[in-house]
Amino acid sequence: MKNTFGTSVGVTIYGESHGESIGVVIDGLAPGIPVDRDFINAQLTLRRPAGKISTARQEPDEYHIVSGVFEGRTTGTPICIMIPNTQTRSKDYSATRALARPGHADYTAFCKYHGFEDYRGGGHFSGRITAGLVAGGAIALTALANRGIHIGTHIARCGGICDRAFGDLEADIQKLSAMPFAVLDETASAAMHKRMEEIAAEGDSIGGLLETAVTGMPAGVGEPWFDTVEGILSHALFSIPAIKGVQFGDAFDLLDAKGSEYNDPFRITDGKIAPVTNHNGGINGGITNGAPITFRCAVKPTPSIYKEQDTVDFFKQEDAKLQIQGRHDPAIIHRARVVVDSVTALVLCDILAGRFGTDWICG
Repeated sequence: MKNTFGTSVGVTIYGESHGESIGVVIDGLAPGIPVDRDFINAQLTLRRPAGKISTARQEPDEYHIVSGVFEGRTTGTPICIMIPNTQTRSKDYSATRALARPGHADYTAFCKYHGFEDYRGGGHFSGRITAGLVAGGAIALTALANRGIHIGTHIARCGGICDRAFGDLEADIQKLSAMPFAVLDETASAAMHKRMEEIAAEGDSIGGLLETAVTGMPAGVGEPWFDTVEGILSHALFSIPAIKGVQFGDAFDLLDAKGSEYNDPFRITDGKIAPVTNHNGGINGGITNGAPITFRCAVKPTPSIYKEQDTVDFFKQEDAKLQIQGRHDPAIIHRARVVVDSVTALVLCDILAGRFGTDWICG
């Protein structure tokens, strides 16, 4: 099973939704990076469920940094962060052990692990595992911010309701960093909340579109062909549960455009070379061009819904009906955005270390 990602900076995740703990190990991160525990807590809070639009499972996420940090800074050795699971209700899953929940990995996990997998709450496939990525990602975000690189994600669309587009990127990213519900337009935020609550009352779920921007990335980072910035980022982003599509720049939005419309002309502004437009999302030939990196992630509706569904009993090999119980999110897009920020930060630390050396990250 492949649970490690990265070359210069490696990230390993472990644990199951209803196991004793979950966590992350980060190897190769430079020594001397400040570790702000208040910021880690704030990031974990952004991922935590809240209100009618989230699951009722309330984990405190009281994490423990068990290695790699000393006197408030990284040591350069592996960082291990452990997060105990304290609010499990495993009995919710025992009665439906052999029923494949539509949209979940129950059946595929059974096929791969021959029935030895921990099926409770989705086991190792659960979105619960992303808490470790957020805790570790907070350290990566701090390191990047100290180099003038900033990451922000907002809910661009949900339930047919659209947020406004990014404007002043630095200001918008700063605004998003402290928002529990990452929508730039307050009117759109209220409408999305209302729509999510309506869907929850129906026993159903909803997905949407996340949009991310990265400012401050230097030009010349990345590799052509098989290790492009798009390739490495999308590889990691697709590991986040519910992400089913990734678009860089205006890829699918401008399918009918001509080259003269899609190309990003270059000019010198304030003594620096920069593209005038950014349809390519800050990347040419798999390598950063100095413009902001922009991409969007399609988030599917949460597969756990309370409506009766057709399925199969894979023990008995017969058709069956399923109506799940337990605690589930009618929407996870608002919680997923901090996971996208965190994964992006970890990937950028990896490719920047590969380009400039590990110590470049800590300035």
